[in-house]
Amino acid sequence: MMARHLPPPALRRPLALVLALIAGTAPLHAQTPAQTPTAAPAAAAPTLAAVLASQVGTWTGKLEYRDYQADKWFGLPVTVTVRDGGDGVTLVRTADYDDGPRVGIVRITSMAMLGQDGTSEYSVSFRKGRTPELATAKLALTAFTDLAHWTVVATEAGSDDNRPATIRITTTRDGDRLTALKEVDFSDDAESTWLVRNRTVLVARPS
Repeated sequence: MMARHLPPPALRRPLALVLALIAGTAPLHAQTPAQTPTAAPAAAAPTLAAVLASQVGTWTGKLEYRDYQADKWFGLPVTVTVRDGGDGVTLVRTADYDDGPRVGIVRITSMAMLGQDGTSEYSVSFRKGRTPELATAKLALTAFTDLAHWTVVATEAGSDDNRPATIRITTTRDGDRLTALKEVDFSDDAESTWLVRNRTVLVARPS
C-alpha cells in the first residue's frame, strides 16, 4: 500500500474553513480585522428658550447691594415667581421686594420674549408710580451642563444712575440656586470698567 504524502502542517487548513472560503462564508475574523464601534452622536445643544424656561417656578432670596465703603453686601428679601407665557418664547416674572415697614412690598412685573433669532430678548417691566421700561438685550449661553446647571449673559445698552451705560447681567443656575449679577460700564467716559451694581441670590421653593 502506497504511503500518502500530506502537505506540511503550516500549509494545512481545516476542511470546513477551506469550504467556507470557497463559498464566501468564512468566519469574519478570518477575512477582515475587527471594526471599531461607532461612537454615539453627541447630544444636541439646548436652545436658549429651553434654558430660560427652566426658571419657571417660585424662588425666594435677596436682592443685594454692595456698600463699597463698608465692603459689605446688604439685601432686601424678595420672592420671585416665573410663569410660562404659553408660546415657548415668553416668560412672565413677578418680583416682590420687602422694602421695610415704611415702604412695604414693592412689586415689579416684567414680560420677556425671545426673538426669532434665538438670542435677542425683548422685555417690558412695570412698577407702580413709574413709567414702564422697555429693553432689548443680547443673550449668550456661556456655560451648560444640563437644565439645572448653566450660565447666561445678557448685554444691553441703557442707562444707570442717569448716565448712559452698557449693562451686563450674568445669570447662573446651580441646581436649586439662581444668582443674577448686574454690572455696568458707563459709556460717557474713556474708561472700560465694569462696576458691580447689585446681585439677586435665590433658592427654588419646593413645588
